[in-house]
Amino acid sequence: MADQNPTARRNVIVLVMAQAFLGAQMPMIFTIGGLAGQSLASNICFATLPISLIVLGSMLTATPISAFMQRFGRRAGFVVGALGGALGGAVGAYGLWIASFPVFLLGSLLTGVYMSAQGFYRFAAADTASEEFRPKAISYVMAGGLVSAIIGPQLVKLTADAYVVPFVGTYLAVICVNLLGSLLFLFLDIPRPAPPAKDAPRGRTRWELITTPRIAVAVICAMVTYMLMNLVMTSTPLAVVGCGFDKNIAADVVSAHVLAMFVPSFFTGHLIVRFGVERILATGLVILATAGVVALTGVELANFYVALVLLGLGWNFGFIGATTMLAGAHAPHERGRMQGMNDLIVFGGVTLASLSSGGLMNCSGGSPQEGWTAVNLAMAPALALAGGALIWLATRPAQASPR
Repeated sequence: MADQNPTARRNVIVLVMAQAFLGAQMPMIFTIGGLAGQSLASNICFATLPISLIVLGSMLTATPISAFMQRFGRRAGFVVGALGGALGGAVGAYGLWIASFPVFLLGSLLTGVYMSAQGFYRFAAADTASEEFRPKAISYVMAGGLVSAIIGPQLVKLTADAYVVPFVGTYLAVICVNLLGSLLFLFLDIPRPAPPAKDAPRGRTRWELITTPRIAVAVICAMVTYMLMNLVMTSTPLAVVGCGFDKNIAADVVSAHVLAMFVPSFFTGHLIVRFGVERILATGLVILATAGVVALTGVELANFYVALVLLGLGWNFGFIGATTMLAGAHAPHERGRMQGMNDLIVFGGVTLASLSSGGLMNCSGGSPQEGWTAVNLAMAPALALAGGALIWLATRPAQASPR
């Protein structure tokens, strides 16, 4: 880390710890959410609806949380996110305890408040970083997910059967993770944005921002990489269990996937600096396509592991690349509206993918194998969209970065 970035270095350490500890709740919930939903839903096609509601909650709160952070600062926004996660865990545990699918879904929706706030960790890492350090700061923070990938699934194994009602213990653990993890933000040092002066530049409108070619392509690539990761990961525990393996094996597969999502973050930022963000983005899309091909070749345990590892690696290159491209394409005073709009669009796509995942997995054909095939074939149109957008951008003249 460069000496001219002491504040950024401190903030990265705090955000890495938050990503590692608070972030553990996401692999926990994504591992058991579909299985818990399957035990409560009257129709198996709605098994993954709890996960979809988390993503929907994230989409709905992305713009308000971004505006809240622009006004009150990152620290306040991240604490609100953690409290939302704690409340979601409490309501989810209660829904499981009384066997109420609607209450459980409400808890999932509230958990989306945390997921939305977590999405801004990567942008917060860039706030105090120099232009050269920015991709590395984003990458380091994303690397914190490596620890969450280890903690989350192991907590599932320890807590899933801790109570008579399965998975209640896991949701109680989520409450503790949020309450303890929120204390980390006391050490965050990101200045609250100053209120704009009357003669300050107002910045581009949302329409002007989203129609800027570099921003549009960054948003499209972020949306596609995240939605495809979610589409496949949401169905993975159902597919693994449906193909004859137990839920602990499913947790191990998800753990390997989440490790692959975050281990590359130690060098992704360096690769972006060396080879350029467009090449890393393109590499991510190719790896995602390869993951789909591997998944389509069989349902042996090795296929699940290899496909999910490639899925995580492709997401890492694609999502960090898109985040870096976006962070350098708008001015600081445009941060609140652009980052909120970006996550609204990204998680809108992820919500669609999550909703589609359960239907494709459980209601396409007559077996888990046929459902798993449908899930992976559904990747193709989105990959074509992102690849086409990236090629289009490469054919355009280069534009100067905003100040």
